[in-house]
Formats: sequence, C-alpha cells, structure tokens
Amino acid sequence: MPQIGKYCKAYRLQQLRQYKNWQENPNLQQQLTEDSILYLQENYVVTTGIYLDQNIIFDHITPEWQEFCQQTLQFTIAILNET
Repeated sequence: MPQIGKYCKAYRLQQLRQYKNWQENPNLQQQLTEDSILYLQENYVVTTGIYLDQNIIFDHITPEWQEFCQQTLQFTIAILNET
C-alpha cells in the first residue's frame, strides 16, 4: 500500500534541475517537461506524486542536496501539531 508522508511541497521540474548533481530516475516511464510538477518529500526524495514510496524521480540524498533544498528552494518541513 502506498505511503503518504506528513509533508511534501510541489516544485516545477525546472527549479529542481538547478541542482548541479540532479539526475532523474531513468526507469521512470512518465514523460516530463520543465513545467512538470514534482513533489519534494519530507525525506528529501522527489516523486511525481504525493506518495513517499512511488514514482521516485530523485533519491540521491546528500548534505549538499539538503542544503540546496533549504537554501535555494526555501524548503522547510512545516508539520502542524496534531492535537
């Protein structure tokens, strides 16, 4: 069963491709354009949908990638307290 995380944020592919070590999953069967919307997950994996573990397009998680996400993309994990 697909897993949904607590937080993800949508970005256009052209924004993500600014990362100098960006490499798309060659096994992905989906056709993408610069304007395709992708999802940066709470674990820094990038997917084509909202699920953490499906249609993964990028999963080379390094400190450099995390810094790019935080500094360039302004990605911060905003999880609301559940009360």
